[in-house]
This record gives sequence, structure tokens and C-alpha cells, in this order.
Amino acid sequence: MTDDDIKFDEEVDITDVVCPVTFVKAKVALEELDDGQILRIRMNDGEPVQNVPRSIKDEGHKILKLTKNDDGTYNLFVRKVDE
Repeated sequence: MTDDDIKFDEEVDITDVVCPVTFVKAKVALEELDDGQILRIRMNDGEPVQNVPRSIKDEGHKILKLTKNDDGTYNLFVRKVDE
């Protein structure tokens, strides 16, 4: 499955912020989606890749895929799950 195979509803770029603001921006973007919609999060390597997916999973959302881009950033695809 490639990034092109995943149809996402919204996207947020958090490459310009540092932890813990990275998770805050991702969480706010998820809160604006409806249950079942998919968010693509573009982030930097390091702390964001280590912390954002774990924190989103801890919130109860489903991590679909994490891929590395040619420029060293990552795309994280998340399906929103309402509790």
C-alpha cells in the first residue's frame, strides 16, 4: 500500500513546530474531523515520529500507516475514532 492508496479527508503539517505542540496541533486537527475520517499528518523525524503516533493511539484513534518521504519528513495517516 502506497500513500497514493490512502484517501485522506484533511491534512496538517506540523514540521514547523516542536514537541509538545506537534501533538497539540495534530489533536486539534483530529477533533475537527467526523468519526471515520482520515487525517494525514506531515511531521519531522525524531521526537514527533516517536511521540505523535503513540499519543494519538493513546487517545483511541487508529494509526493506518507511517511512511518516510524523500525529504526526510514523514506522513502519518490516522482514522478518527469517536469513543
